[in-house]
Amino acid sequence: MHDLSYFREHLDVFAEMAKKRGTVLDLDDFRAFDRERRELITATEQLKAQRNKASDEIARLKKDKKGADALIAEMKQVSERIKQADERIAQLDAHQRDLLLTIPNVPHSTVPVGQSSADNQEVRRWGQPPKFEFTPRPHWEVGERCGILDLPAAAKIAGARFALYKSWGARLERALANYFLDVHTREHGYTEILPPFLVNTASLTGAGQLPKFAADLFRVQDTDFWLTPTSEVELHNLHRDETLEEEKLPIRVTAWTPCFRSEAGAAGKDTRGILRQHQFQKVELFKFTHPQKSYDELESLVRDAESILQKLGLYYRVVLLCAGDMGFASAKTYDIEVWLPSSNEFREISSCSNCEAFQARRAGIRFKPKGGGKSEFVHTLNGSGLAVGRTWIALVENDQQADGSILIPEVLRPYMGIERIPAAG
Repeated sequence: MHDLSYFREHLDVFAEMAKKRGTVLDLDDFRAFDRERRELITATEQLKAQRNKASDEIARLKKDKKGADALIAEMKQVSERIKQADERIAQLDAHQRDLLLTIPNVPHSTVPVGQSSADNQEVRRWGQPPKFEFTPRPHWEVGERCGILDLPAAAKIAGARFALYKSWGARLERALANYFLDVHTREHGYTEILPPFLVNTASLTGAGQLPKFAADLFRVQDTDFWLTPTSEVELHNLHRDETLEEEKLPIRVTAWTPCFRSEAGAAGKDTRGILRQHQFQKVELFKFTHPQKSYDELESLVRDAESILQKLGLYYRVVLLCAGDMGFASAKTYDIEVWLPSSNEFREISSCSNCEAFQARRAGIRFKPKGGGKSEFVHTLNGSGLAVGRTWIALVENDQQADGSILIPEVLRPYMGIERIPAAG
């Protein structure tokens, strides 16, 4: 969310932002209702001052045993005008807040201009794609052959875009989540959180999910509960409406949760397999940082996520997203994309963003400078470390063997208890 005064005084900045992001902002509408609001406030203050002065005059007239009926009648009309103006001001305030809640963040100066993923910039690659002496199969075929993935059963239980892992497939999903959490807590300094999986409207609004993305969320009927779309929501709201001590920054937290998304805008995309699901698991990384250090923290956040892929031996690349491909709350985003040999392409496995003060302003998260002075909004950062299901896909495809088995990366073997998932007998 943006500061109203800054927004009002820098409409040219937001017009340029909208152009870069490929979105539409009706700034003329804002100018009109903002002007009406300010004029009404000025006029109402004058009417209230007039009413206060008249109240003193009425009291004086009554004390002097003089008639005050005409002035009283006039003030009743003034009071009615004040009431109507206050109601209109409240409507304009709500309209103003609703507008500000739907305006995306301003991209950082280092973000490339562009409108789609074709305009993203590759930053680096790590590793090499695996070489096969056979045609690699897609993960759903490998999983079915090994008896570790049962999509028909998932469809019967819930419907399309759900997965059912079996046997070593279920163990692999659990092993990955445990391994991610262990690395991030033991090596990278994050504190593990196990949050609720249901969140309220205030939490979603503070994190920037509402009101803009309501169609992508699942809501529990007749309640204020929603299924969490990402534990970024829970982690961000750990310190909602709090003022933190500067000495405590940065605060680094991580959480594993299932995530639930309707994929309302993804009709027809990735219908085979488990790449795009209504329910999936993810280990999230989140930081509350000092504004002056947030971009250094963004680079370290990306490295923390990358380290998991390196330990698993998976070929990947890092790309810097262009303005038109970034998320709503982000000022700068790096995507980490892992190699999938069956389709001969990179696919996103982590998205790491600096939201600067955008989310913190929505949720009232500040810090108090240790030298004194006015409190400031923290900067918040988030990233997947990693998406568990997509890592499962990457391992199954990249480590599949000619006999149909799946080789387990060495770092996962203590969590799995085996060196390879056997081919179905």
